[in-house]
Amino acid sequence: MRRRRTRLLVALLALASAAGCAAGPSVRPALVENDGKTTSAAPSGTPSVPLPPLTEPQSPSLRWADCDDDTRQRIGTPAVPDSLHFTCARVTAPLDAPGEARRSVVRLLALKVGTGPIPLVVVNDVDGDPGTVYAARLAATLPPAFLAKFSLIGLDRRGTGLSAPVQCVPPDIRHDLIDADPGQGDLQDVLDAARKAGQQCAIELDDSQTALDSWRGAGDLEELRKALGSDRLNALGRGDGSKLLSEYAVRFPGQVGRMVLDGVPDPGPDTAAVLDAVAAGAQTTLDAFAADCAARKCPLGDPKAALTALAEQLRAVPPTTDDAVAFGPGVAMYAVYSGLSQRSRWPELADAIVAARGGNITPLAAFAAPVLHDTRAQPSRLDATIATRCNDSQTRLSADQLDQVAAGMRAKYPQFGTVVAQQLAWCGPWPVRTEPLPPAGATGAPPILVAATAADPLTPQVGSTRAADQMPTAVTITWQGAGHGAVGTSPCVTEAARAFLVDGKVPVDGTLCPA
Repeated sequence: MRRRRTRLLVALLALASAAGCAAGPSVRPALVENDGKTTSAAPSGTPSVPLPPLTEPQSPSLRWADCDDDTRQRIGTPAVPDSLHFTCARVTAPLDAPGEARRSVVRLLALKVGTGPIPLVVVNDVDGDPGTVYAARLAATLPPAFLAKFSLIGLDRRGTGLSAPVQCVPPDIRHDLIDADPGQGDLQDVLDAARKAGQQCAIELDDSQTALDSWRGAGDLEELRKALGSDRLNALGRGDGSKLLSEYAVRFPGQVGRMVLDGVPDPGPDTAAVLDAVAAGAQTTLDAFAADCAARKCPLGDPKAALTALAEQLRAVPPTTDDAVAFGPGVAMYAVYSGLSQRSRWPELADAIVAARGGNITPLAAFAAPVLHDTRAQPSRLDATIATRCNDSQTRLSADQLDQVAAGMRAKYPQFGTVVAQQLAWCGPWPVRTEPLPPAGATGAPPILVAATAADPLTPQVGSTRAADQMPTAVTITWQGAGHGAVGTSPCVTEAARAFLVDGKVPVDGTLCPA
């Protein structure tokens, strides 16, 4: 209860700060006055398990091979510096699907970048860049001294990237799954598309359909730890990659090393309520995007008005992309939603909306391309997203319930309520999880650093805070900025993460980093 009250106080102070409110309680959380280095201090309580020391691997079994050219092709633009070099290896893990013998395995792709002797495993959102690509991009934002201490080990999670990617949803169905009109109609078309996707995935995936979840993904991390020769898993996760790490901490608390969770999904069992908060976070991020646009004097003007006008324009005369994909208001808002999560691309997103208003949809369509397009080298991210998130959830709603939830979210969150609500329809035809949801918390683990972002369209602060409340040893630091993920974006949070990982300095629980 004391931890809950502390975190509630932090959240209220953050809201007061955002509103420009000067009055407040006399006892305040640690606040970094500038977005530079943090001053670390011992946490208020003594953890039962101390932060473990860093130790070099013993007898690693992975066979690393050069994959520099292939990795740079997968990264695309913006390119990473030539000074970084990439090697890759394969990790074998048991598939462990219900009804399958443990002889069934999945082969996972891992990437290594950096010269440091300590492996730091990096995992990303299931619908974001594959972990190998994310690690390569992240390496380009970190100080050289960090990569002299650690080697980043990016892992493509099972079913994503080049780790036995899930490619079971027909191409035209992918489009229909993200095309719910943000301003009108119900989710019946999305639900119909989800039924077709579910049927095809059941045929193609067979018994492995239900093996794509975060609990088994945590087991993959244990196999990677063993292959690396590490006595403990030192790791950094972003978004629902952090969920993977939190479940690892529950399954293997004795093997937890130094872990940073950069934005954690809300662990609540009511998926509809969780997604309502996600839509609220997206709207808040849109406000931050508008402020950023105004500060840069970008030509977009009022983003909300521009998006409303764009939706009406596309609704009246839906154009098609260069590869003959219909680009209606639903796909357009999905593209904008994706762009909001990528803070570094906000100027590009603003220009893309302006271009779309002028009739050129190609730049905006590029933000939806990773979901719609599917190739051997770059599989669609939607298939694995549906499989993993539906297997992680027990929530299934009827058509009437879906429409009711979507109508409520559309009214509260005009731009992104429907974009987020349609995700509930994706799981409607998917097999309902029969196993109990994994327990919360990680009793017996050392301190775990949880970084939250005030305006995050994918893992809103309220969800990350709730997740941290359920971790007995979690220590939180909150960036009062906007976008998805703070490590590598906020110098303040990045330095706190560096001090935690490299120097073993645990920040004061509830520390705030200004935008």
